[in-house]
Amino acid sequence: MNESIKAVQLTHVDGARSDVSAFGADVTARAVAFHEGLPTYAPTPLADLRGLAAVLGLGRLAVKDESGRFGLSSFKGLGASYAVACYLAQYLGLPARAMTYENLTQPEQRDRLRKITLVTATDGNHGRGIAWTAKIFGLFAHVFMPKGGSPERLANIRGLGAEASFTTYNYDDTVRHAANLAKEKGWVLVQDTAFDGYTEIPLWIMQGYTTLAHEAMAQYNETPTHIFLQAGVGSLPGAIAGYFAAHGGKNRPVITIVEPNRADCIYRTAAASDGERHIVTGEINSIMAGLSCGEPNPIAWEILRDHADHFVSVPEWVAAKGMRILGNPMGDDPRVVSGESGAVTTGLVAELMQNRSLDYLRDRIGLNKESRILCISTEGDTDRTNYRRVVWDGLYPSY
Repeated sequence: MNESIKAVQLTHVDGARSDVSAFGADVTARAVAFHEGLPTYAPTPLADLRGLAAVLGLGRLAVKDESGRFGLSSFKGLGASYAVACYLAQYLGLPARAMTYENLTQPEQRDRLRKITLVTATDGNHGRGIAWTAKIFGLFAHVFMPKGGSPERLANIRGLGAEASFTTYNYDDTVRHAANLAKEKGWVLVQDTAFDGYTEIPLWIMQGYTTLAHEAMAQYNETPTHIFLQAGVGSLPGAIAGYFAAHGGKNRPVITIVEPNRADCIYRTAAASDGERHIVTGEINSIMAGLSCGEPNPIAWEILRDHADHFVSVPEWVAAKGMRILGNPMGDDPRVVSGESGAVTTGLVAELMQNRSLDYLRDRIGLNKESRILCISTEGDTDRTNYRRVVWDGLYPSY
């Protein structure tokens, strides 16, 4: 496979953008209030990497560190818990204002919810979020992972009490497998991507991610000029882009979407001129397991098409570079333990500022000494063996 850094820019027409009211102030407030009511909730830290920013020639570079979220080592618990709570409240006939952890876990409610079984497909982090959510609400969950996945991530899911196993399929076919089982057995599919006839729960998951954006903006204390967001099916960047479009209007940051070359379905869709979603088929073996998805979430793509600016497809070593940079900070910068999918955006920012052959892309995105950048480290070392292979042993060296 010819792996290189590739990019495309979309030009937007004023007045022709998709509706982002689903990520507006009222929805964000509802998601934040729900999450604040969870017993283990605490905002994750924003690592202000002033030393790194100075070395790279940037005004500011801050990384939202999701490695400590709910003890799950990724952001995924936000979307999983909010979506399941929305479903349970709907099932119980509770109004939105009553959708709290305390109300949903009353003994009389738990008795009514015992028959509910959740099911999902995952590369690891989403399934761990579903397993944790099922545990706190007293539900049962089945989690399926694609072939070739991390045994450590599978063990983490099982450790939370869910039934979890590998399939013989790639990620997208594993999603279809979980969806088919939901239909056959009457289980509740809680999947972080949408498809025909299945949009409500994926939208709830995306709305749950607005808590992350809300926290980040309170911590950043000014509006970033640029945000770099990694994409699998696109649900997280779609939610964050929707949040900033709804809250910031024309003053929103420049948004750049980053994917692995080996699973760059959103980049390919953006680069195409036919208006159709483009799919990456076959086996996907990127180290960025959380981004190894071949089919864009249509809800997310509609938002990204209209509210993101640049789409970049990168080789494996960009993620590895980001892991090493974050794990070995400059001066007094805080250390961020970031997994493969979490570190790719920081790796790209560094490469754009250091690699003269990418001056054209740096200038197109508009990075300079005045730029204030926000990245999100979406996961910690969720596969510790591979983390050490990259950070200790130099797997996937930079070119």
